[in-house]
Amino acid sequence: MAEPKKVPDQDALKRVGASVRARLQADPGVYKLPTDLAEIYAVGDFLTQDECKRLTAKIDAVARPSELHETAYIAKFRTSYTGYFDGSDAFVRAISRRIDDLLAISPECGETIQGQRYLPGQEFKPHNDWFYTDQEYWEVEKKRGGQRSWTAMAFLNAVEEGGHTFFTKVGASIEPKPGVLMIWNNARPDGTPNLDTLHAGTPVIKGEKYVLTKWYRTRAFA
Repeated sequence: MAEPKKVPDQDALKRVGASVRARLQADPGVYKLPTDLAEIYAVGDFLTQDECKRLTAKIDAVARPSELHETAYIAKFRTSYTGYFDGSDAFVRAISRRIDDLLAISPECGETIQGQRYLPGQEFKPHNDWFYTDQEYWEVEKKRGGQRSWTAMAFLNAVEEGGHTFFTKVGASIEPKPGVLMIWNNARPDGTPNLDTLHAGTPVIKGEKYVLTKWYRTRAFA
């Protein structure tokens, strides 16, 4: 019987999944969500109050209407504002490296940190962070570092109402708490994409929501 056909970057996703899993599970400051469907972790007080304030100010300075790969998403799927941080900024580099060190992933594999701002009524409907390799954009992304392995996302402020991160398959709705870092593996332990990482940024009802996100690739990001 022929072996099942491997998905792109499967071996690399399996390898990095195992190394980060071991790293996080050995850290007493890391909490794992109690589910077998996906590997989702949280770190409380990863960022200080002052760091959160500085990062929200940087998001305000660079935020523009969010974009998506148009071949994969429909209009009004993501209605937030997004901006990329200046990778040469010493403060941003320090935050980025702290995330790298927590996951023990080479900085070369990390995408540029992105900040998002959600105003009342804005949301990001259910989606996965990994790339759909049957879409046209994959031809570009596989040359820029390949598939996304892990996601790291930090909450930067308290939201008056709404704005949760909701893992729809897992059934976990996570309230934004300033300084908390969420981390999840976009693949299963065998290196195949994990559909159960489907998640949404639910609409902000009152106030505004700020988060930063850093994605990691299987190879050096270009």
